[in-house]
Amino acid sequence: MAQTAPANTRLYRNGKLISEGFPIADVSDHLDEEGAVIWFDLCSPTEEELATISEELGLHELAVRSVLTPNQRPKLDMFDSHMFLNVYTAHFDGGTGVLDLTEASAFITANALVTVRTSDRFDVQELINRWDSSEGLAEHGVAFLLHGVLDYVVDTHFEVVQAMDEQIEGLEDRLFGEQIPDRVEERRTFELRQSLVTFRRVVTPMRDIVNTLFRRNDVIRDSSITPYFQDVYDHVLRAAEWTDSLRDLVGNIREAHMTMQSNRMNLIMKRVTSWAAIIAVPTAITGFYGQNVPYPGSEQMWGFWASTGVWSIAAVVLYWQFRKRDWL
Repeated sequence: MAQTAPANTRLYRNGKLISEGFPIADVSDHLDEEGAVIWFDLCSPTEEELATISEELGLHELAVRSVLTPNQRPKLDMFDSHMFLNVYTAHFDGGTGVLDLTEASAFITANALVTVRTSDRFDVQELINRWDSSEGLAEHGVAFLLHGVLDYVVDTHFEVVQAMDEQIEGLEDRLFGEQIPDRVEERRTFELRQSLVTFRRVVTPMRDIVNTLFRRNDVIRDSSITPYFQDVYDHVLRAAEWTDSLRDLVGNIREAHMTMQSNRMNLIMKRVTSWAAIIAVPTAITGFYGQNVPYPGSEQMWGFWASTGVWSIAAVVLYWQFRKRDWL
């Protein structure tokens, strides 16, 4: 098998790590060894490289085509000789509010796991560290390797949903502080809701993926590694339910922002209307006395003071009434 760049490889035999970092060209030499389990990783492989791997491992053409087609949904497809897994790792930037998704796939055979990444943002070293920290489970072969992949993916989901929860708590604090949201905050709320919608599309299908492994894979269901997959499933459920609740919460915050803006506008309109009513009284009185006709007290000082007193008293009474009703 030709490879343009160094790839990560590992060989386990009877639950023990025998070799790692060997050329992918040597993988075929170990596939038929008794008790051997092989893992190797490819980053953005070419169609020719995948064709070579497909021929070597007997992969289904639909599985290979899924790797070559970007933006596949998270899924687990079952074939006669292997399974195909497609998942997404997630990273969230709390400063910018940007959600970063990295697509990764895996071909799972009886004695081999092949991971295919779209970029280096899928941290292979973190994956290796997880395997090394639980090397006692290596006797379970491919199930052990698959558990490490799923555990890493789900943990990135959990980290993202925790970071988003912190962001939403900040929005809630400012909301309950009765601060009118500015345009920047409104935009952040909208972007956060978009990120949650996108994130939900990659988190929710993970429930079916892990559940399918239980129902249709006797190697996992009937072995002592089952509790570890159950732990992953519990994390998947928590992340999915948490995502749903946060999406609803962001929607409620958005509605609260709109309600606060509407209330603010109503308050402004009440104040403007109240002041207009107060100004209208002296305007009406002075307008009446400004007509070019005789009126009571015309050309008399007492007439001037009488009209001034009337509109002053009327304005004070209106002001007091509006203040009493909290319109001013």
